[in-house]
Amino acid sequence: MSDSGVSRPDTTDAWADLRLTTQARIGLGRAGNSLPSHRVLEFRAAHAAARDAVHDPLDVESFVATIAGCGLGDPVVVTSKASSRGEYLRRPDLGRLPDDLSSVPSTNADIGIVLADGLSPRALVDHAEGLVLALKEALSERFSIAPPVIATQARVALGDHVAEALGVQTLVVAIGERPGLSVADSLGIYLTHRARPGCSDADRNCISNIHPPDGQSYATAARITASLVDGARRLGRSGVSLKDTSRAEITAATAPVIESA
Repeated sequence: MSDSGVSRPDTTDAWADLRLTTQARIGLGRAGNSLPSHRVLEFRAAHAAARDAVHDPLDVESFVATIAGCGLGDPVVVTSKASSRGEYLRRPDLGRLPDDLSSVPSTNADIGIVLADGLSPRALVDHAEGLVLALKEALSERFSIAPPVIATQARVALGDHVAEALGVQTLVVAIGERPGLSVADSLGIYLTHRARPGCSDADRNCISNIHPPDGQSYATAARITASLVDGARRLGRSGVSLKDTSRAEITAATAPVIESA
């Protein structure tokens, strides 16, 4: 109640603290039978960002220069059989097939890294460099890594053809994930041991939501990838049979040693 005797609404935002812990749209409030105007505008802005992330093509020339600076060799660029961004979105099957792999060298390296634009080329622009550097730090001391391959208009399965051409044992595909109304620039990693054309999703392990500072960090994603590579090499396969044990390994390494009397 104000001094004038007129009741005023409680402006305390009970959701404020919870909203800091999630990117989900919670506690948006109400204006009559609708949302407050600023929440509607936020939604429309997020929707526009998601649409832009899907439709804006990758600036390949600039991206090649960025990845070349990571020190894993000169990147190779390949594309799928989808001739345009529009066809890529309409024909997922074409995004899984390479157009021409003649530029891909046969390396017989342990690890191959494919950087695919996927459904969010923006995710590569924002996060691929940091992720590649983290993967290099986590893997290069123990494994040989082939020069990176940049794949445009690409789906995950295109990487299987690239892995066969490279001759690598384990394939790491970092791809732009489908944008949502909370995140438009998230990267995902799909790891496949002994990748070959015809592999299914059951043959892969996925590490998603890579988009610091709000999502998973590059270092964490690289650590999980390294753990999965180790496990895949011991097991001889990846996918549903392979589990991430990186957190348990950290716990074991940092646990105090209790000596018996």
